[in-house]
Amino acid sequence: MREPISRDARLTLDLALTIRHDGSGGVTDDLTDPAGLTSWVRAHPEVLPPTAPDRAAHRDPAQRAEGESLSADVEGRADCPGAVADDEGRADRRGPRADAAQSADGDGRGDGFLVDAAQLAAVRELRAAVRALFARAVRPGEPSPADAARLMPVPEALRLLNDAAARTPTVPVLDWPEGTGPELRRQPVHGADDLAAALAHAAITFLAGPDRDRLRACHAPRCVRYFLKEHPRQEWCKPSCGNRARVARHHERHKATA
Repeated sequence: MREPISRDARLTLDLALTIRHDGSGGVTDDLTDPAGLTSWVRAHPEVLPPTAPDRAAHRDPAQRAEGESLSADVEGRADCPGAVADDEGRADRRGPRADAAQSADGDGRGDGFLVDAAQLAAVRELRAAVRALFARAVRPGEPSPADAARLMPVPEALRLLNDAAARTPTVPVLDWPEGTGPELRRQPVHGADDLAAALAHAAITFLAGPDRDRLRACHAPRCVRYFLKEHPRQEWCKPSCGNRARVARHHERHKATA
């Protein structure tokens, strides 16, 4: 039976996984420029307050023109560099630039949101803190090989995460969809839409909750992903990683007996 994954766990995992295997034996970063983060946010509109898209209409003409140029650049590249390869080299349409086009399928939140350089720097720093705390969470297992040799010290990661979360106060909001039980979530107070702060709130909720105990780093050949175990016997983030790991073990055993 698969364990459900909470919104905060999924959002925090998705942020960490913007550092990923590039399909060619290396590691790539989806958040190298504002366009990359803009696309990621548009694919995760739940990270923004409901008023976020409205800000595009209130910018001055020069800002709107710059934003429209950036938006067109993101959409124009969605089927090229943003269409990343998965472990078998197939096109993976789940990369953040490719996902940008899919965000409009929801309630439209985030469609008018554009990232600037300061927000990019703040989110990248927060991601580094999250990955350092992921590495701590999977102990005594090994962290992801993507950044195992250059992890942020844990005290610094904790300070950065808490400082980011403190920039945006939140209020509890009760949801009670028909046919399900009531759900509690925290929403930024009106007008507070600090992107890094919203992500920090999600990361803190995940790391302080029970889902943290299911966090693992996948150590299949070439994989650098973190994942949540969905069943007790799961060792790898996905079946293809398990296949590669078994093949690698088979080769090692034959080399040892040769």
